[in-house]
Amino acid sequence: MLRASWIATAALGALLVAGQAWAAEKKVVAVSIPAADHGWTAGVVYHAQAAAKEINAAFADTVEVVVKTSPSASAQVSALEDLSAGRKLDALVILPHTSEELTMPVKAVKDAGTFITVVDRGLNDPTIQDLYVAGDNIAVGKNTAKYLVDKLGGKGNLVVLRGIPTVIDDERIKGFQEGIEGSDLKILDIQYANWNSDDAFKLMQDYLAKYPHIDAVWANDDDMLLGVLEAVKESGRSEIKYALGGNGMKEIVKKVIDGDPVTPVETPYPPSMIKTAVYMTVANLVGHAPVRGAVKLDAPLITQQNAEEFYFPDSPF
Repeated sequence: MLRASWIATAALGALLVAGQAWAAEKKVVAVSIPAADHGWTAGVVYHAQAAAKEINAAFADTVEVVVKTSPSASAQVSALEDLSAGRKLDALVILPHTSEELTMPVKAVKDAGTFITVVDRGLNDPTIQDLYVAGDNIAVGKNTAKYLVDKLGGKGNLVVLRGIPTVIDDERIKGFQEGIEGSDLKILDIQYANWNSDDAFKLMQDYLAKYPHIDAVWANDDDMLLGVLEAVKESGRSEIKYALGGNGMKEIVKKVIDGDPVTPVETPYPPSMIKTAVYMTVANLVGHAPVRGAVKLDAPLITQQNAEEFYFPDSPF
C-alpha cells in the first residue's frame, strides 16, 4: 500500500521536472466534489482548493484547475453539465455524491474524450474511470472487526451504522462482516445514518431503546461516531465497551492518543487523497507520467502507540 503524501510528492515532482517541456496549450482540469456538509468532506474541499491554488500558481500558462462543490447528487450532475459547457475538459477529477446517480453523467463526460479520475466513491461501472484513488475501505471494516473480535473474546452483541448507499459503504460493511466471520459476534441491527452526526445520534437512540444489551458499536465514519458517543453519554448506559468509527478525524485520533477506553483505536481514510488525485491527474495529462488503474491507500489500525503520526490538529478534519 502507498501513503497519500508519498504519492502526492512523487506526482508533483513529475510535474516540476516536466514543466519546461509542456505544450503551450493550457489544459483544463475540472474537480467536482461534494460541498462541505460534514467533517470529512470539509477536509476534501480544503485539500482540493489547496491543490488547485498550488498548480494554478506554479503553472499559470499551462494548466487551469477548476474546483466546483455541490450540495447534492442532482446538483453535482448539473455542475458537470456546467463545467463541460462551452469548453473542452481535458480531465475530470470527481468524488461522486452517490455512485448510482453519477455513473451515467460521468460516462457522458468520458465519451467526450475527457480523462476521468474517480476518488473515494467508485462508480457503478468502473470501466469509465481511467484512474481510481481511494483508501482501502474493506480494510477499514475488517481491521476494526478483527479488533473487536479480539477484545470481546469472540462473542457479543453489536450494532452498526452505515453511511449512504455507495460503493465504499458497501466495501466497509463487507470488510466488517468478513472480519467477524467465525466468531460469535452478532450484529443486532444495521441501518443507514447518512454519515451525519445528527442522524447517527437519533439512530443510536433508537438502538438503545430497542436493545437492552449492546457490547459494541461500529459507526463506519467518525462524524457518525460523534453522534453515537453523545447518545450513549446521554443514555447513561454502561455496558457498551467499545464505540469505534473510521476516517481519522482529528477529534477521534486525539481520543486514541489520550487512551480513551471506549474509543481506543481508529482507522485512517485521509481526505487529502483528493489532492493526491489532482496531482496524479495533471501528471497524466502534461507531465509525461502516465498512470492508469487503481491506487489504494493503506488503512492500518491507529493505536495509542502510533496515533501521533496520524494527528494533525490544524487540519479541518
